[in-house]
Amino acid sequence: MSGPLGVLGVTGPIYLLIAAGFALIRFGVFARADMRVLGKYVISIGLPALLFNALSSRNFAEVLNPVFIAAYALGTLATLSLGLLWARRVERKRLSASAIMAMGMACSNSGFIGFPLVAQLFGPATAGLCLALAMLVENLFIIPLLLAVADSDVGEGHAGEGRWRAALAQSMRGLVRNPMIHGIAIGMLFSLLQWRLPEPAERAVNLLAASSAAISLLVIGGSLAGVQARGMLRDVTAVALGKLLVHPALVLLLVMLLPPMARELQVAVVLMSAVPMFGIYPVLAQKHGHDGMAAAAQLGTTVASFVTLTVLLGALGARG
Repeated sequence: MSGPLGVLGVTGPIYLLIAAGFALIRFGVFARADMRVLGKYVISIGLPALLFNALSSRNFAEVLNPVFIAAYALGTLATLSLGLLWARRVERKRLSASAIMAMGMACSNSGFIGFPLVAQLFGPATAGLCLALAMLVENLFIIPLLLAVADSDVGEGHAGEGRWRAALAQSMRGLVRNPMIHGIAIGMLFSLLQWRLPEPAERAVNLLAASSAAISLLVIGGSLAGVQARGMLRDVTAVALGKLLVHPALVLLLVMLLPPMARELQVAVVLMSAVPMFGIYPVLAQKHGHDGMAAAAQLGTTVASFVTLTVLLGALGARG
């Protein structure tokens, strides 16, 4: 990757496919409901197959990279803490609204945007490993924590504390039914025991895994069609700045402070934190009545990320 054209060669295909997904909805080729079906395919089949492939083909010592996990987890935790503090103390928002804003700042779309981006730089094997590590942090720690904080917004006292514990327990139970967690767990088991699938099954899984990147980007673009961002500029700007600037800056700081790891993993963990928020962000916000703000923030952040990711890739390339 050298020069502006080299950087655009990485980011350009990502946003061309997002734009194509947007156009498919706007011109009636697909309905918005079709994007939900395609998204369900990616989450339930494509990404689990990809995660299994990435982990099962590696030595178990490579799979659990503690420095990558620490940089991503601590940087994400610091971002959501700052987001909560800003929303509560500066904007005087309720706890549920604060948690949803912090979620937009701290929860990356590592599967639908982060993986395709890193795969173009370092190949699908490295990108799949980084995706698995990022998803472990997001699904086992960050998302359950933020959902529990949002669901605990019922007032002070023991009732609120009890609701917080119940919400956290419900979030953790949901992991048992998450196909992506299944893909990670089975891939780790195969890696630990050094098992291999029979060749026909392995090729079938490879085909499923290869399908996820392009479809996921079309889904992101389609989900943005029809979103309105009027009247929410302040909140949308805050969430976008937190997601695109604060989150990667804090992760980069931790990468520099923590023990060194392979160069591609250093770049990948920063890129994973620099992509827009995950696709189901408005869905999770809907329960608390903040889905309009979440959808608008997702639209604004995704559009702005073309510039921020292009600049970040150029800076990281210049340092490499």
